[in-house]
Amino acid sequence: METILVVDDTNINIKILVELLGDKYDIIVAIGGESAINIASSEQPDLILLDIMMPVMDGFEVCRRLKQNPKTNDIPIIFLTAKTDEDSIERAYEMGGSDYILKPFKPKELMARVKTHLKIQNLIKNLEYLSSYDTMTGILNRRKFFELAQNKFEKEKENLFAIMIDIDKFKGINDKFGHHVGDIVIKTITTCIEDILPKNSIFGRIGGEEFAIICNFENETNLFNYFEKIRNLIKEQSLNIENNTIKFTISIGIAQYNNTFLTIDDLLKRADKMLYKAKETGRDKTILRK
Repeated sequence: METILVVDDTNINIKILVELLGDKYDIIVAIGGESAINIASSEQPDLILLDIMMPVMDGFEVCRRLKQNPKTNDIPIIFLTAKTDEDSIERAYEMGGSDYILKPFKPKELMARVKTHLKIQNLIKNLEYLSSYDTMTGILNRRKFFELAQNKFEKEKENLFAIMIDIDKFKGINDKFGHHVGDIVIKTITTCIEDILPKNSIFGRIGGEEFAIICNFENETNLFNYFEKIRNLIKEQSLNIENNTIKFTISIGIAQYNNTFLTIDDLLKRADKMLYKAKETGRDKTILRK
């Protein structure tokens, strides 16, 4: 159920809105501006209904602060007020408001506008997800991976590693069992890796059966052993599909940052060379180069 934050300093107004919206939405109430800012930041509601005329901090200032906060700047705000002058309406939109409804409001109109703005917000979130995440696995897609990897490369070079992973003989799995089985293999491997990755890792699917990871680790020996555990864990997995037991393995190439790598692409290319070497020398192995 979607959550709406109602911000008003008058109990009767709050009661009316809770009774009107409470059956379809989770309602959170904030009495006053400061409370609204704190609740919005901590609870992350899907939409805010905001009164303008409040003591201490009016709705315009509340909206301004919410739009300045990265945690709350994407939350749609509907001003709900008795102020009918054009200057107030113009200011509400300038502050970042999504809509402006006059009191006394018509219940059906309010419900319709709330529903519309929530629908728009959901569409925006879906588009943002599709632009950043791989729809099959739920991990970062190629574009978002390289964006975040570049940021990490610029800020956290100490003990920085790039890891490239490829599923061995994946084409043979697709050819023999079908692409739907290949998809299951990709999802299974993704889950195995994701569940035990270091917390600071950036993990993405950058090609059909190819994954990339950027992470900081205390030293190369421990990192090598860590990914050997991942490789062996995946080797132990099996899928039973249509009376067939399907086994699969991965090859891993690792490169550690040094000052000869000028870009994240340089570091990833070195890891990719190590991956190629792992596959060229028999597959199902991990190769690291500083």
